[in-house]
Amino acid sequence: MADPRGFLKVRQRETQPRRPVPVRIMDWKEVYEAQEKGVLKAQAGRCMDCGVPFCHQGCPLGNLIPEWNDLIWRDKGEEAMERLHATNNFPEFTGRLCPAPCEASCVLGINQPAVTIKQVEVSIVDQAFENGWVNPLPPARLTGKTVAVVGSGPAGLAVAQQLTRVGHTVAVYERDDKIGGLLRYGIPDFKMEKEQVDRRLEQMKAEGTRFRTGVAVGTDVTWEQLRRRYDAVVIATGATVPRDLPIPGRELEGVHFAMDYLVPANRVVAGETVENQINAAGKHVVILGGGDTGADCLGTAHRHQAASVTTLAIGKQPPLERAGHQPWPTFPTLFEVASAHEEGGERTYLASTVEFVGENGKLTGVKVAETEFVDGKRLPKAGTERIIPADLVFLSLGFTGAEPAGITEQVSADFDGRGNVARDGYYMTNTEGIFVAGDAGRGQSLIVWAIAEGRACAAAVDKFLMGSTILPAPVAPTDRAMAVL
Repeated sequence: MADPRGFLKVRQRETQPRRPVPVRIMDWKEVYEAQEKGVLKAQAGRCMDCGVPFCHQGCPLGNLIPEWNDLIWRDKGEEAMERLHATNNFPEFTGRLCPAPCEASCVLGINQPAVTIKQVEVSIVDQAFENGWVNPLPPARLTGKTVAVVGSGPAGLAVAQQLTRVGHTVAVYERDDKIGGLLRYGIPDFKMEKEQVDRRLEQMKAEGTRFRTGVAVGTDVTWEQLRRRYDAVVIATGATVPRDLPIPGRELEGVHFAMDYLVPANRVVAGETVENQINAAGKHVVILGGGDTGADCLGTAHRHQAASVTTLAIGKQPPLERAGHQPWPTFPTLFEVASAHEEGGERTYLASTVEFVGENGKLTGVKVAETEFVDGKRLPKAGTERIIPADLVFLSLGFTGAEPAGITEQVSADFDGRGNVARDGYYMTNTEGIFVAGDAGRGQSLIVWAIAEGRACAAAVDKFLMGSTILPAPVAPTDRAMAVL
C-alpha cells in the first residue's frame, strides 16, 4: 500500500491550485496549475488501501485506484500510468471533467476529507504524455472484420480504440468538421484545452483507427448503407436533444439553448470564423440551470466580459455536507463551487421562470417567482413575481435523448420511452449487428459512464464478430445505479 500512516500524518485534503481569477478570465487556458510533486505524493499517500476499496464501486470504470496511488507514492510514474490505462482509455478527460464519484465512495471520506483521486489521476496521465510514455498499441494481427462507429465523443472513441486494438478495422464517423464531439465543441477550453483531445487522436490514428469527418449519418450516408458496408455498426451519437422551456416569450430574440452559445464560442477560440456568434460582451445574462453546462456558460460569459450573469435554479440549494438520505458510499448532491462560480455572477435558488419579457421581439428580462412545493410539485408562488433584466438567456436544462437521425426508419432500431435508442443486455438494438453505447442508449450521464459503456460495448461487438472476446466489460447497460442526472 501507500504510506501506511499517510492518512494519519496528512489529514488535510489539498487539491490542484487554480490560477488567479483576474488573470484567468482574460484568456481561455485551463484554470488549473500543476500541483507540486511533493504535495501530490503526500496526497496519494493518504490512500488507505482498504480491505474493500469502495472507490472501485464508485467508479464505473473500476479504476485500480489504490494501486496507482501506491505507485505514485513510490515515484513509479510509468507503472502508475500502465495501471491507470488498464481500465481507462482516456484518463486525461475524466481527470479534468468527471465529478469523481470515486471520491464520494472513498473509505477515508467516512470521517476525513476523501483522497484526491481525481487529481492523482490527471497528474499521472499528464506526466506520462510529458515523458513520452503514452505510445500507440497497434494490433498484432487484423481480423478482417470491419466496424463503423457513429459519433466521436468519449463513448465512440472508447469503442473505436478497444476494437482497433484487437484487430478490427474501425472507422469513426463524425458530422462535425473535427473529431471529439462535445469534448471538442461543448467543453470550454478553460476546463480542457483541445490539445488533450488531439494528442489522443494521434495515438488512435497510429494504432489504425480511421476517421471520417463531415459525414452526417442518416442523410449524407444512410444507416442501412453503413450496415451493408460494415460487419457491425455502433451508435454513439450522445443525448444531444436539449430540454426546452415552452413558456410565454420563448420566441423572443435573445433566448438560446446553451449549446448554441458554447459551440460557436469554442470554434472561435480554436481560430475559426463564426458568423452571427452569440456574444455576451456588455450584456446582462441569465442562465437557467445550475449544472455543469450552466457553469460552462457562466465561465464563457465571464470571458466575454458580460455586464452581469445570474444563474437560476428551480430547486433548493444543495447542502454543504451529505444529507441523511444520501449516506456514504453513495454519490451525494452537494453545493459545489466550480471555477466559473469563483469568477463572479449571482446564483439564485428556488427561482421558477414564469415568462420571458421583451419589446419589439427582443428579450429585455425574465419574470421569475419563488418556487413552492405543492403535493410534491414545484410551482411558482403567486405574488412573488419579479423581473430580472436580461439581454441573453441560456437554457441549460439538460438533454432529453438522442437525435432520431433516421435510425428507426432506415434500420428499424427502436427508441425507448426515455428518448434513448433501445438495446438489450449486450448493447445490441433490435436490429442485429447494430449496437449503441453511451448517452445515446443510456441518457444524459457522466463522461466516466460514456467511456465505461464504450469499453463494455466494444467487448459485446467483439464477441458478436468473433464468438468470444478478451476485452473487459466493466458495466452492463441496465446498470443505472450510479448515474447522476
